[in-house]
Amino acid sequence: MEWYLEYIIHQNKPGVLGDVATFLGLLGINIKMINGLAPQRRGLLIQADNHSKIVTLKRALANSTTIEVTALRRPTLIDKINLQHGKMIHRSETNPNTFSFIRDDLGMLVDFLGGLLQKTCPIVGVRGMPRVGKTESIIAACVHANKRWIMVSSTLTRQVMRSHLTEDELSNDCVLVIDGIVSTFRATEKHKQLVREVMKLPIPKVIEHPDIFLREGDFSPEVIDYTIELRRNEDEEINYELVNQNFSSFDIS
Repeated sequence: MEWYLEYIIHQNKPGVLGDVATFLGLLGINIKMINGLAPQRRGLLIQADNHSKIVTLKRALANSTTIEVTALRRPTLIDKINLQHGKMIHRSETNPNTFSFIRDDLGMLVDFLGGLLQKTCPIVGVRGMPRVGKTESIIAACVHANKRWIMVSSTLTRQVMRSHLTEDELSNDCVLVIDGIVSTFRATEKHKQLVREVMKLPIPKVIEHPDIFLREGDFSPEVIDYTIELRRNEDEEINYELVNQNFSSFDIS
């Protein structure tokens, strides 16, 4: 059984990691993966064949003055991605289902979104300014999840606005990609009807510009299970008023 162990180092002296690894070895707990996540913070993916070993580990580390355990749990998708990339996914403090990335972290974003699409049938909103890499990241995540992407609406290479989908495009092996601006401001009535229908189906969906899609399409915010924000840098503002005012003058993909 796999567990995720994370700790903060209070006394950064030589040999701390060796001490932790030695103690895990004495308990018969294997280390499958280890990485630094931030200054003075480490994460480990460990494996134990007996839950009592984890209980013993938790009790022993609770008495340490050198490190402070911040997590000891079954690993989540986020835990594994954090370990793999050696940094922590930024999660909103006010909305725990909102996650932020910058362009330098596209690989991390693709792994995260791909993991969501692989394990569940979510509706994911992707926020970001024009030409930041939203559509490309979505397609890469579909490949990562071994899913077929279906462009219900898009402006990636040309404007796409579907009015119907085939039966094989409505399976759980597919991910429906919807451009929130195209499907609200530019859509025909047939396209809008298709969008209303597919939103009711238990199929993975990724919606670009979800703010506009929800507002103009008269959908409840609760339909979005996860929101991903993509910026060129941490200071970039995602200004949908600017996008809304100028959407007709440039490519919004």
